[in-house]
Amino acid sequence: MIDLSELLKEMLSASGLSGFERPIREIIKKHWEPLTDELSVSKIGSLHGLKRGQGAEPRHRVLISAHMDAIGMMVAEIHEGLLRITEIGGIDHRILPGQPVLVHGREALPGVVVQPPSHLLPESVGDGPVEMKYLFVDVGLRPEDVKEKVRVGDTVSYAQQPLDLTGEAMAGHTLDNRVSVAATTLCLEALQNRLHDWDVWAVASAQEEETLGGALTSPFEIKPDLAIVIDVCFAEGPGSNDWSSLPFGKGVGIGYGPNIHPALYDAFEAKAKALEIPYNRDLMPKMSGTDAMAVQIVAEGIPCAVIGIPLRYMHTPVETVSLKDVRRAGRLMAEFIADLTPDTLNKIRWEE
Repeated sequence: MIDLSELLKEMLSASGLSGFERPIREIIKKHWEPLTDELSVSKIGSLHGLKRGQGAEPRHRVLISAHMDAIGMMVAEIHEGLLRITEIGGIDHRILPGQPVLVHGREALPGVVVQPPSHLLPESVGDGPVEMKYLFVDVGLRPEDVKEKVRVGDTVSYAQQPLDLTGEAMAGHTLDNRVSVAATTLCLEALQNRLHDWDVWAVASAQEEETLGGALTSPFEIKPDLAIVIDVCFAEGPGSNDWSSLPFGKGVGIGYGPNIHPALYDAFEAKAKALEIPYNRDLMPKMSGTDAMAVQIVAEGIPCAVIGIPLRYMHTPVETVSLKDVRRAGRLMAEFIADLTPDTLNKIRWEE
């Protein structure tokens, strides 16, 4: 049985920034290998895992899309042994000063994000948060050694260790979206002991944070009949308590909006009720901010559902989730997939 906490900690130990996913892909590949019948890597770097169904061929296909890439930084300039940085993905510069990081140069170099004293900054900066263009990463080496070990374009990832919190919660960087990869892994584990008619394609997609490249390309190769996109969503917390946030640790989110097929929303809602899995309607009146934005419009269009794991402090080094919700998401997907029958598609119609 998979130890969820240990799985997450292992995945958080890998960088896998958007466009540079190989470190995390190798870890996921190791865990998916015993749970799938085939593994392959797409031309853009997404990991595809096929678990064959028991139905008669040709079988229908369901895709689970969970992006594996992370936000981070890139070395933009080397200045007297200090590294200027730019962002990969959306980073709030206010949280950077003092953060431990890892510079992925010719060798991995631990460093820390620093800022000059206020009297050395332009007067226009004032006393507020310092913009990223004024920040540096210090790896503690002499300038000549830095030039030998670091190049412009090298990536920089967060280096904090994940923290177990009370109430089965975990805080750490990159939980967006490694928790969804973990939930997909739990789903694959649960399907080992369940008969399912449909082929299941699990995809750890690449580049969601920047290009949606994995979500735009994998469905062309797989050609799924329907898709489940799993990602994090905003949990209630300081300054985040309106309709766009869901209760923390009190169930999964089921996406509701134009990226989501209404028949699939209804099916997941009914399944959650039947299993007594707590859930909340996650309102997505515009773009969902997930892989579904791309998967839905591949080829002639793919019916999508979006499952969300509520997360606090998104895109910070202290993202926080409830492990209970990760397990709930994995179970809900597995039970939904196990119920798919050869005639399920006849019920997937977009009703006006």
